[in-house]
Amino acid sequence: MQPKGNERGRPKSTAMPATDDEIREKYLERAIRELNLLTHEIQACGHCPRGGLMPVLGSGHPQADVFLLKHAPSLAEIEEGVAFYGRAGTAVMKSLRRLGIDPLAVYGTLCAKCPTSDPALADPACVARVALELAIVQPKIVVVMGEEALHALNELGVPLAVEVAPRAGELQTLTPSMGALFTPDIDHALDDEAAKRAFWAAFRVLGDWYAELPPY
Repeated sequence: MQPKGNERGRPKSTAMPATDDEIREKYLERAIRELNLLTHEIQACGHCPRGGLMPVLGSGHPQADVFLLKHAPSLAEIEEGVAFYGRAGTAVMKSLRRLGIDPLAVYGTLCAKCPTSDPALADPACVARVALELAIVQPKIVVVMGEEALHALNELGVPLAVEVAPRAGELQTLTPSMGALFTPDIDHALDDEAAKRAFWAAFRVLGDWYAELPPY
């Protein structure tokens, strides 16, 4: 006698299909877990000559739409151990608010995370970890600030990536699923009025891009 169930003799599953919110939550949990593992890996790295100083870590939403990339840390970032802390972070936050961009949609990090005497002394393998951050966060656009950061980004070897040109304020393609926007270095724009205007002229393009994102 066949047991109750479907025609193959197996009971029907009572599990409900996952909702979109549940799927997003699972992806978020995975991103948080992977960023935590990357943080521990960076903190334990001894390849860069940073002495007793701790590395400057990325911060922001683990699944941000916007990925901010700067080359090296400022003194305030070194003291706090967090990217985009201090004057640069304040300037960026003001710019985001002016453009109507939710700060929770943003993640910021550095190419050279270790506070060395010269950013060029950072181990290439350490700089290459930016590619891992991109793979974890999976942003829709990378805002790369300054030519040094741009050179580092183009050298990462991100899968399917094409070279981003140093054309400030122009939306470009990094990968089939990821755009790029090149701007002047925010750190160099803090104390010079002309440099500040040049940064804002390029960065404000991000506002139009963000406004056109689909609401889902």
